[in-house]
This record gives sequence, structure tokens and C-alpha cells, in this order.
Amino acid sequence: MNINNPKIWSLTDGSQGMISQTKGLANELSVNIKEVKTELIFPWNRLQPGILPFFSWIFNNKLPSNEIPDVVISCGRKSVYLSLYLKKKYPNIINIHIQNPKISSKNFSFVIAPNHDALHGANIINSTGALHHFKKTNNLKNHYQIITNNLITCIIGGENNHYDFSKEITLDLCKKIKKLKSHNNEILVLTSRRTNKEIKHILKKELSTMSTLWLGEGKNPYEFAIYNSSYFIITSDSTSMISEASISGKPIYVYQLPMKRKSKRFIRFHEEFKKINITRDFNTLDKLENWTYTKLEESKRIAGIIKKRIIERKNES
Repeated sequence: MNINNPKIWSLTDGSQGMISQTKGLANELSVNIKEVKTELIFPWNRLQPGILPFFSWIFNNKLPSNEIPDVVISCGRKSVYLSLYLKKKYPNIINIHIQNPKISSKNFSFVIAPNHDALHGANIINSTGALHHFKKTNNLKNHYQIITNNLITCIIGGENNHYDFSKEITLDLCKKIKKLKSHNNEILVLTSRRTNKEIKHILKKELSTMSTLWLGEGKNPYEFAIYNSSYFIITSDSTSMISEASISGKPIYVYQLPMKRKSKRFIRFHEEFKKINITRDFNTLDKLENWTYTKLEESKRIAGIIKKRIIERKNES
């Protein structure tokens, strides 16, 4: 294996959040990368790994047949199955899983788990927040007619297993966003795949006259916003969106949604990011403040640790 440019297969279920994580780490390790979307048949597509044995025929997706990867990087439950299968088929490959695989970490060469997962072990490398593919600098052109002078970007998530996102909550968030509008700033509001139609309707009704809205149609200015915003306001339901915005080094305000049920993972994440001065609460904000912090480059840092450990293993063998 060429340690400086290994053959990498990136394994995900095709969702952008998982692709961003595997892509971020893979890009720091190599330019020889192949993305593989994991597709499982029933009942493997519904069950947690470890319950059923796995075989080649449980995968609907075709694997490249003319090559063997040096490294596979997986993220998500479905891709755990494919990582385990490839490791069994090619014992010499390095298999890396991002996030808690919910099975023994001994099944992988390395597991990359965020600090808020509270997962530790000899082959587990902990990250601050989620990995992603964004870098510190970017020359992304402005194709959106968005004025970047003092740009405030509001990134809206949606309801999940742990957070509520009702009509009343959306109206309260809109009310607080409206207070930020002045003659010397621009407001960009972006929705995510979890933002439902009711929330989008309210956002359009309340904010369309004083902000630029992206509600899911046309080219998404999310990446442009990451590199060009002066402030971020992000709902608390997504650790990945907050982690991605932290590459900017710009102030991030978090609108704390009410919890349906207590989640130690989310609580640990928000406490950690407050402690290292990346985020502050938006719910009780009177006026925007400027502050600085060290830009998080976790994909680069983790890749450096992995390279070092691979070299150490080769020297020991």
C-alpha cells in the first residue's frame, strides 16, 4: 500500500451527511477514492449489524470487481455490513468506521467516534464534533446573488427522535431572526432535508421579505454560506451542521430546541462546543457579538493520527 495515496473505497448509504464525513477523511488520506453506495436487501436493511450473519448476496449494489481497496472508510449502520464483508474477503485491508458502529470496535482497524459518543478503546480515535469535507479556505464563486457583507446565515433543521420542532417554536425562531435585521447586514435562511413543509411555509411567510430563502429548490448555497458568512444561527438538532460551520472560525449561535427526551449525546456535544468557545445560545440573545476560536480541522487531524499509526504498525511487523 502506498501510504501517501492508498486506494480508498468510501462506503455510505448515499446520504449527504455521511458522504461528507467519509469524504472529509478520505480526501486527507488520498486522491484515489471510489464512492460506494451500500444497498441491502430485507431484513438486513432494517436490522442492526450483529444480529444476522452477512453474505455477498445481501448487497444489492455492485462492487468494483477489478480491484482490491487498501482502505475502506464507512459511515452509517448499513455500511457496517459492507465494511465487515470486505474485511472478511480481504483480511489485509484497513477498515475504518466513522461514528459508533454499535458493535465491537475490534471488527475494525480504527473507529472514529466523536467525543460526545463517550466511546473509548485502543483502536478508537475521538474527534471534536463530526468529520466533514470542508477546508479552511475555499475560492467558491458567488453564483447566488447573495451579498456577503456581514452575512448572517440561519441553518434550519427539523424534528428528530430527540428534539421537537413545532409551529410555535418556528414562529419564535422567526421572531428572533427578525430582530437581527439592520441596514448593514444580510440574512440567508437555509433549510435541510429534515425541515418539513409546515416549517418551510412559516419561514417563507415570516422571513421572505427581509432575507434570502433557500427552501430546497435549485442549487443549494450551503457550501457558499460556510465560507462567506460572518455569523451562523443553527438549530440544535444537528451536530454535523454545527461541526461543519466551525471550519469558518466565525461565531455560531445555537437555537436550542425543546427536547422530547433527554439525550446525553446531544447534551455532551453542546456543552463541549460551548466550553471551547465555538457556540453560544441564540434563545436569550440581545445582540450579536463577535468572538474568535481555533477553526476545527478534525478530518485533517484524524488523518494524521491514522497515517502515523499505520506507519508504526508496518515498522513493527
